[in-house]
Amino acid sequence: MAILPAILEVTLGTVTDVLPIAAIIFGFQFFVLRKVPANLPAILWGFAWVLLGLSLFLLGLEWCLFPLGRLMAGQLTDPAFIQASHDAMGAAGALNWRDYFWVYIFAFMIGFSTTIAEPSLIAVAIKANQVSGGAIGIWGLRISVALGVAVGISLGCYRIVVGDPIHWYIIGGYIIVMLQTMVAPRLIVPLAYDSGGVTTSTVTVPLVAALGLGLSETVPGRNPLIDGFGLIAFASLFPILTVMAYAQLADFRAKLGRRQHGDTK
Repeated sequence: MAILPAILEVTLGTVTDVLPIAAIIFGFQFFVLRKVPANLPAILWGFAWVLLGLSLFLLGLEWCLFPLGRLMAGQLTDPAFIQASHDAMGAAGALNWRDYFWVYIFAFMIGFSTTIAEPSLIAVAIKANQVSGGAIGIWGLRISVALGVAVGISLGCYRIVVGDPIHWYIIGGYIIVMLQTMVAPRLIVPLAYDSGGVTTSTVTVPLVAALGLGLSETVPGRNPLIDGFGLIAFASLFPILTVMAYAQLADFRAKLGRRQHGDTK
């Protein structure tokens, strides 16, 4: 594939998608607020770089990560591979959920790595750090969200393998979220809820969807339409749990440190 035409095509598509947003922002700025933004030339140059960077980013995803993710999902969920793992472990009888352990490991690692690389999460973490005056660490937030996505996708893959109804997992998860909300530090609760949304973006969704569909197509008795979807819901739910748990742990450590410091006086 010619690189330059592909870049131009993706760039034109990105411009088409972003132009309505720019029109709304500049329309309100010039026609409602009736003020010229400070450093307008720098803003326009930055806007152009955003378009170019986003276009190259999407092109890289399309050429590399998406095909590789679909390939890995297809290979890991291939019945021949699962059966070979089953035989290598010396297991007898029919396949069970334990024979898909490589799928769970891959789901955990791909969920963690794609979330760490998620541009929207990086932006939210930086802003949260700035607004909180450093109380919320950038890497602490990113890692806690990534762990939530990783655990959620792994559990979602387990659900597909065993065939459990998805609503029991989601209902149970949100019950825990409500209980955590009552005791978590107020500073982190809104951010934790937002963290569930920023994970379902450009990098994570295609890879996770490919994994769910590939798994549901190869596990006997599963319907891709019913069982293949739903992993994104897990990827949205569990970061809320882990971010609030991260805040609760940090708050507990701070209280423990203050108590120990007070005892030494």
